[in-house]
Amino acid sequence: MAVVVVTDSSASLPAEYVAELGIAVVPLHVLVGDRAIREGVEPVDIDYAADTVTTSAASPGELREVYEQALARSGGDGVVAVHLSRQLSGTWEAGRQAVRDMDAADRVRLVDSLGAGLATGLPALAAARRAKAGASLDIVYDTAVATASRARTFFLVNRTEQLRRGGRLSSAAAFFGSELVTKPLLQIVEGRLELREKARTRSKAFAKLVAAAVDAAGDDGAAVAVQHLEAAEAADTVVKQLRELIPGMRELIVAEFGPVLGVHLGLGAVGVLVVPGGCA
Repeated sequence: MAVVVVTDSSASLPAEYVAELGIAVVPLHVLVGDRAIREGVEPVDIDYAADTVTTSAASPGELREVYEQALARSGGDGVVAVHLSRQLSGTWEAGRQAVRDMDAADRVRLVDSLGAGLATGLPALAAARRAKAGASLDIVYDTAVATASRARTFFLVNRTEQLRRGGRLSSAAAFFGSELVTKPLLQIVEGRLELREKARTRSKAFAKLVAAAVDAAGDDGAAVAVQHLEAAEAADTVVKQLRELIPGMRELIVAEFGPVLGVHLGLGAVGVLVVPGGCA
């Protein structure tokens, strides 16, 4: 038996990684009218710009069920659950409530990824690789925490209206003035989504996105992830530039944002996550 890693569907990990490493995934929810759709379980066909579409975290009951199943799979070795930043979602807090209600609470460790999307997925991936190699619960947990702390995440979105509406972005967005003439580049800092800088055109915004990622990667190799929402061509261009500009890149994952993050980021969003030194 081995420690089992759990994450939530917002982590956007490609299915092959989940299957290979036995990662358990808890679905978050997209709310469309009176319907609650489980991300990654049920098909989602939504209008990302509609103000009637929202999202919700997994419930403590849903999380407890997955934690208990994972603990049984581990043979008692333990569970490390890596979730979306508690500053952006109630999932981590719901997980804490779930653990308090478990008999073997001391065998379940929660990790706040301090990020979103593959900024949650890569710490989970690093932890799962250590678990598969037979590492102890403490080491698997420490690996997830260390990877999350090194990760740097940047997002380019067409507009910040959806983020502000959902409460994920502070009123500091006024710094940008009219979004008709600026393209916002955002970053995640200590789990919070913040505005980093502005650009007058989308091409200049992409140049700033790539420059931020290259600067964060450093010279010691890095794991890199590129995500997008129906912007495959733009993401491909970013990937090509990062391959050229980041020396010794250790790993590259390209994935789409899932519906839960898509509701807040909007169509055309592109994100880059960098983990200096790579994922264990």
